[in-house]
Amino acid sequence: MNTNHIRTVKGGGSLQGTIKVPGDKSISHRSLIIGSIAEGETNIEGFLYSEDPLSTADCLRKLGVNIPEIKKNQPFTIKGLGIDGFKEPEEILDCGNSGTTMRLLMGLLAGQEGSNFILTGDKSLNERPMGRVSKPLSLMGGKIHGRKNGSKAPISITGNKLKGCVIGTPVASAQVKSAILLAGLNASGTTSVIEPASSRDHTERMLKAFGADINIRGELGRNIVIKSGNNLTGQNILIPGDISSAAFWMIAASIVPESEIVIKNVGLNPTRTGILNVMDEMGCNYKILDKSTIAGEPIGSINVKYVSNLKPFKVEGDILPKLIDEIPILTVAACFCSGVSEIKDAKELRVKETDRLKVMATQLKKFGANIIEKEDGLIINGDSKFHSAEVDSETDHRVSMSLAIASLLAKGSSNIARAEASRVSYPTFWDDLEKLIN
Repeated sequence: MNTNHIRTVKGGGSLQGTIKVPGDKSISHRSLIIGSIAEGETNIEGFLYSEDPLSTADCLRKLGVNIPEIKKNQPFTIKGLGIDGFKEPEEILDCGNSGTTMRLLMGLLAGQEGSNFILTGDKSLNERPMGRVSKPLSLMGGKIHGRKNGSKAPISITGNKLKGCVIGTPVASAQVKSAILLAGLNASGTTSVIEPASSRDHTERMLKAFGADINIRGELGRNIVIKSGNNLTGQNILIPGDISSAAFWMIAASIVPESEIVIKNVGLNPTRTGILNVMDEMGCNYKILDKSTIAGEPIGSINVKYVSNLKPFKVEGDILPKLIDEIPILTVAACFCSGVSEIKDAKELRVKETDRLKVMATQLKKFGANIIEKEDGLIINGDSKFHSAEVDSETDHRVSMSLAIASLLAKGSSNIARAEASRVSYPTFWDDLEKLIN
């Protein structure tokens, strides 16, 4: 993949049309992982064909799961091995750039008694924090070692008999919670996770649909309890479009003059729709059509139209875990609201694929944005007049797509370096952009 790829985007014009965004990345990962520990067949449709979920498929194949070659836009069937049917792999499990793959597999493999596993990733993944998973798993009896005291990959796991326990997680993280719940399937007794705020619940919904004994308790569903001993049964899964990918078009249609876009079959899981709350605050014009529920996940289509005078917004506190991936595109939106918008409590963004707060501030300033970077967020003065610029995704997929939308609002033509980074989560982004430009 050529990451030096430069794309030129011409400012002006409007966006019109109907599109389907790629399948939800979180649900794609989980459909493979949970399907592989279920008994019988799991049929998967709408899978996100991109590097991260394909890394998960590759690791699971090395563990003995029968997963056919996955092709773009084609449904496929996997045969599960049951909860402890993995075989010890002959080689190292390479998670690529995918934190979800590594963290969820840590939970899954910790309880595979008598087998050894080594997990590694690319340079950026091997610098991301893994202690937040290895620590709680160690409390359950997991034997996990890695660089920097188990906090950095490569990670080595010796499968061990796990015991259920009550674990409070220091951060609201769906990946950490999921790792503990997956470990809990193979632990003795009951495992209980208590989060400081509720994070995305795709794992819980899917485990329940597959037949796990799982209960959500406590205020705001921050306490999740799983009991081992239930077998999981294969299911049919239709993976909804990823609302984090849809967010680029939802914001684009709201801020690019004369635009109207319909996005088909988007996942509307309430732990993910924080973007809609912010759009309400901004006064965006959108409607949700054709709602339904599949494998525990709510789905619908979203129609969005341009609004000329958007209000500024504030993002802070509990809503952050619900829209952490949308912060880059919301930063672009803030530049075109009338007044000052603020993003707070977003320190977590400094340890994403890049330091997203810093990168977005640096790159948008090149267009003429007025942004002040704080330790845990950004203060953005709206009413910007963007001029063309030479910008750089710094290899972050969400930054690349955010800069593309920003370029549409700049006078003249802008160049985006390393634009192909968007492939990580949205391989057809540039084609869809071309299709919508009027």
